[in-house]
Amino acid sequence: MLVMDYMKRSLYTASTETTVSEALETLRKNKIRQLPVVSGDRLIGLITEKQLLAVSPSPSTSLSTFEKNFFMDRILVSDVMVKFPLTVTPDTTIEEAALYLREHKIGSVPVVEGDKLVGIITVTDIFDVLTKLFGYGKPGIRILIESEERVGLLIEVTRIIKELVLPVKTIIYYIKDDSKVKIKMRLDSNVDGEAVVKAMRKRGLKVSRII
Repeated sequence: MLVMDYMKRSLYTASTETTVSEALETLRKNKIRQLPVVSGDRLIGLITEKQLLAVSPSPSTSLSTFEKNFFMDRILVSDVMVKFPLTVTPDTTIEEAALYLREHKIGSVPVVEGDKLVGIITVTDIFDVLTKLFGYGKPGIRILIESEERVGLLIEVTRIIKELVLPVKTIIYYIKDDSKVKIKMRLDSNVDGEAVVKAMRKRGLKVSRII
């Protein structure tokens, strides 16, 4: 799974001449927290809601609304943006992007080809990928298999799937830190889950749960 498959391509952006008040209005209107700053289609910076609020007058200030607006209209995005922001490329894997966001404690990262802005990937986008991957919210029978890690385990499971002609929608193979393996399968909702569990147990597999 690559960033190009899940990134947002239709973007809101700012230019170096965008004012702080204009940038804040774009963020609030579209319920986003960051704006790539571009020159043409070239990424030159990034501005976040946090940075914009840091240079905005405090709500408790004695300035009038007119004075606040005048002040914010004098500050340009180019004065406060992050230059040379962190980026990923379209062929970065989703796993790498997730780790990148976590390591740098950021909520999103622009996607570039060279210095051309082509998209943005956010923590929410990555959560959506995981939700789709695990099939949450979709109908079906979910079966959890637990085993010691061993060569040929997945082949054994897929052989049983073939023998039972199981309509598998998703299958997740996960090795825990203690070298235990968990295999989660989502099957069509019309499958007799109990019969599947019984058949798997007959073949020596430990089925710990059916959901």
